[in-house]
Amino acid sequence: MSPERYARIRTMLRMRQTDLTVCMEQVHKPHNLSAVIRSCDAVGIHRIHAVWEEQDRRVRAGTSGGSHHWVEVNSHDDIGQAIGHLKAQNMQVLVTNLSDSAVDFRDVDYTRPTAIILGQEKYGATDQAIALADQDIVIPMVGMVQSLNVSVAAALVLYEAQRQRQIAGLYDTQQLSEEECQRILFKGGHPILRKVCDRKGIPYPHIDEQGQIEADEQWWQRVQMSPEALASLEDED
Repeated sequence: MSPERYARIRTMLRMRQTDLTVCMEQVHKPHNLSAVIRSCDAVGIHRIHAVWEEQDRRVRAGTSGGSHHWVEVNSHDDIGQAIGHLKAQNMQVLVTNLSDSAVDFRDVDYTRPTAIILGQEKYGATDQAIALADQDIVIPMVGMVQSLNVSVAAALVLYEAQRQRQIAGLYDTQQLSEEECQRILFKGGHPILRKVCDRKGIPYPHIDEQGQIEADEQWWQRVQMSPEALASLEDED
């Protein structure tokens, strides 16, 4: 990894927002998934959540401009589990839904820990998601149609959140732990060695300020070993 790439990744990591996220509920069209992830990466979201069918538990490589490599995706079996997980992190849970109690999405305080539920393309959020959310939000529309594409709606809400957070200075202080930064630096800066480590079960090494790996001779020997030889060595330990 070049020093320039290291600096670029470090800059990105310093501005990642750990307490802003989205949860996609049965959003299944690949172009929508990719567009939402791209917007999340652009505004600095570190981790997103999704509830989807088993066959949809994937992000199509190459369709999100590589952003799927930088945004963590947590999968959940159902929306109740997902919202419970988000509320356990003291997040306000918003859902895009046209209702009598809905408020303009721009009237929400996004400097608070926030999760935004995005419903399925055709039917929107489920009744359960709406019941469990803290607040319905809407994007005002004066045309003949009543809704926007889910990825467009996500981008509008996320950029309002970014605007508020920038004014509040939330992008000025690093939120990610150094341990998490190190993991991402190795994963994104040394992808081939990362695959070797994952395959062999080898801990990730430390990355120095030039983007280079800091590891002892034993680590390098393990990387070069076959999985069978590595397993034999670990049995001896």
